Amino acid sequence: MKNINKYILIVASLFLVFSCETLELDLKDDPNFLTPDQASVDLFLTSIQEDFVRQIEGDADFDPNDNWQSGGNTNGDGLSLFGSQLTRLTALTSSKQYSTNYVGSDSDDEWVNAYQGILADIRSMVPLAEANGQTRHIAIAQFIEAYVMTAMVDFYGDIPYTEAIAGSGNLNPAPESGASIYDAALDLLDKALVNFDNDVTVEPATIFFYGDDYEKWIKATNTLKMRLYNQRRLVDPNALSNIQAIIDTGDYITATEDDFQFNWPATSASQPDTRHPRYGLNYTATGAGDYMSNWLMNQMNTSTDPRIRYYFYRQAGAVPGAPGIPPNEETIACSLQSAPPHYVTGGFTFCFLEDGYWGRDYMDDGGTPPDGFLRTTFGVYPVGGNFDDDRFVTDEENKNVAAGAGGGGAGITPILTAAWVDFMRAEIAMVNGDPGGALTFMSAGLTKSIAKVQSFASLDAAADKSFEPTSTAVTDFIASIETDFNAADMDGKWDILGEQYFVTVFGNGIESYNFYRRTGYPTTLQPSLNPDPGTFIRSLFYPANEVNTNANISQKPDQAQPVFWDNNPSAPAAN
Repeated sequence: MKNINKYILIVASLFLVFSCETLELDLKDDPNFLTPDQASVDLFLTSIQEDFVRQIEGDADFDPNDNWQSGGNTNGDGLSLFGSQLTRLTALTSSKQYSTNYVGSDSDDEWVNAYQGILADIRSMVPLAEANGQTRHIAIAQFIEAYVMTAMVDFYGDIPYTEAIAGSGNLNPAPESGASIYDAALDLLDKALVNFDNDVTVEPATIFFYGDDYEKWIKATNTLKMRLYNQRRLVDPNALSNIQAIIDTGDYITATEDDFQFNWPATSASQPDTRHPRYGLNYTATGAGDYMSNWLMNQMNTSTDPRIRYYFYRQAGAVPGAPGIPPNEETIACSLQSAPPHYVTGGFTFCFLEDGYWGRDYMDDGGTPPDGFLRTTFGVYPVGGNFDDDRFVTDEENKNVAAGAGGGGAGITPILTAAWVDFMRAEIAMVNGDPGGALTFMSAGLTKSIAKVQSFASLDAAADKSFEPTSTAVTDFIASIETDFNAADMDGKWDILGEQYFVTVFGNGIESYNFYRRTGYPTTLQPSLNPDPGTFIRSLFYPANEVNTNANISQKPDQAQPVFWDNNPSAPAAN
């Protein structure tokens, strides 16, 4: 349940000042919810923005002042986490069977945050804003609603929308088609473009994205439209022409300085925790809480990807079982085991990696050994952790993860970036049979991504910058990707594009999960340890609480049900 103190604490932590009358509560009302007469339009907008990024990123510590309370089987929740795990950007460790990953209870928080948090606040705020001519507030809310509701479609399929915030008049809102919700979202974005451009007399007091640079907001809105058109291009014959029409205007995100992202202020470690949630869950007194993906770390390490020391922070220089390193059953049991036959046949890495990259294989549910101060964790990008400068050798006493280490959690949640737009255009070029154009756009996206990632080293004041890659190393890496791409057949080119896109969107698993279902690439992902894990998850179960309380929602028979834009005849190949 949302607590009124949530808003007060968020405002205090970010040094916002609002009228004291917002603290005067009628004790006859439910103190857990703001009502329109208790909150200003600005206060609603502050809450909507914060809940928006929580929908993507989740929560670090089940803070009682936000909507993330139940937890489920996932560490911190958030749509990005679900997508990241399913596409091997982080490790999926809860089960070796798809049918028992992301059970209904795992989505309760996302549902509450989307409907009782974001959508309810928008419905309460907009009439107040309309009465005051606060069109900028409305535009931001329209942008957020369009993103959040289409993301909910991407993960759950048909969901309630029009009837969802009807108050006591409808306690059982019926699901609507995902296609109609996408249409409504695109209409909202068109309205947002008008509202961002309108004259206004009252500006929002606090905007976490772009501030009051509405030219950038317009670029982001057009970019989100491009993203939605591309997302449904398999079922929309006009999608690519609509994207091209926006490209022709030039009014979309093309430069990194215009990236749409949330900058975590990291001004407080609790109530509210304003650090990046992945930092809060991994830089702790008991060590790291997440496992990194062996597939992704191996992909980056073997290709000498210059982003690897920014993405991952190693706490040890070697993993038991690696060549020349004795196994250790206590800290990594699989170091005494043989790779399953389908891993051997497919040539996939198993259990351990070289150079101290200590993670987990896909769907390794082997419990939690005492490796919190050994396993590799998130680095300085995007979560604001440590830059990996071989500290486990050079600074033994300060090698581990502790609250406040590195960037202190002052990371980002990337949402729409110029690099991703380049990859979108590369994908479209491939669809149009233009691999040469795809290569140009992919290379541009890599260049932008690497430069942005490298800028994050400055967050870690203790980092030894001599470990940063040289410009030659960056150039050589991109050249090697280009060489491999040119030498590959069309399937191989799609695999390379998919692999590099996955690496580039690290920090937002919504993008990788959608790409994977939309294209079926890359086919090179590490499979489950279980040779028969069931069918890949193409949409998540509805939340248990919603199924139990809404007479118009019945649980899906399984999670193999595709969403409306996913008309691929079968699930992605790398099961």
